[in-house]
Amino acid sequence: MSWIQEITDDDFQKEVVVRSHEVPVLVDFWAAWCGPCRVLGPTLERLVNEAQGKFVLAKIDVDRSPRHAQAFGVRGIPTVIAFRNGKLVAEFSGALPEESVREFLKRVIPSEADANVARADARRKDDPDAAEALYREALSAEASHRGAAVGLAEILVTRGETAEASTLVDSLVPAGSLADRIAHLQSEIKLRRQKPEMSEGELRKRIDESDKAGPLLLDLGKLLAAEKRYPEALEVLLQAAQGDRKLAEGEAKDLMVEIFHAIGVRSPLADEYRTKLTRLLY
Repeated sequence: MSWIQEITDDDFQKEVVVRSHEVPVLVDFWAAWCGPCRVLGPTLERLVNEAQGKFVLAKIDVDRSPRHAQAFGVRGIPTVIAFRNGKLVAEFSGALPEESVREFLKRVIPSEADANVARADARRKDDPDAAEALYREALSAEASHRGAAVGLAEILVTRGETAEASTLVDSLVPAGSLADRIAHLQSEIKLRRQKPEMSEGELRKRIDESDKAGPLLLDLGKLLAAEKRYPEALEVLLQAAQGDRKLAEGEAKDLMVEIFHAIGVRSPLADEYRTKLTRLLY
């Protein structure tokens, strides 16, 4: 089976963009008159055959099909651009030595850890135990794999096992494609840690009997948030803020902001209570 294909501008979308959702595609922009292209070409072809389908090579002659070379700002050849999931993920220009091309491929070809995370993501809903095993296997192979850490932490948090989940995600920076999931996890774990020991029934009883219920309302908000009863928690915390300016500017506000991150900072519920809190404060 050949993993090398000559393409044109007309089939670029199908053979590069669409196909890269199935397997990484390296596009080699070259020309017959280009000496460095004749040096790099055999290296790419040898490595793609060695990879046995882990990526494919699409060669495009810039003299015959110049449109995409211009679209991607190719100023010199050979230029190699890598696509994954329909997007440009890496590129280089010039006839790099084989060792450098191999290093480039490590950034492009999914690792075994990547493959395990993809399998785990697909199985999480129907078989969380199998997904957990795959995430752990990925982390064993690649301890810093963010996708594996986040996926495993999400499963653990669902079970209430926040200590290990915290170890996995506390040091992660919410950035890139995982930014929202990381921020959500970090906030949810923090909210669960703050759950008071007093029961909901006892808290509500004391609130009914108290003349200054602000701190008790704050504790009730913490309890509701820890149980992921976010709409109720936000309403209780707003009540606490309305009755105590110090709480409004401090703990109640901070807890509401943490809930916003847990539910999505631009979610309708977050927008609703952000507006209410802003009106109260300003």
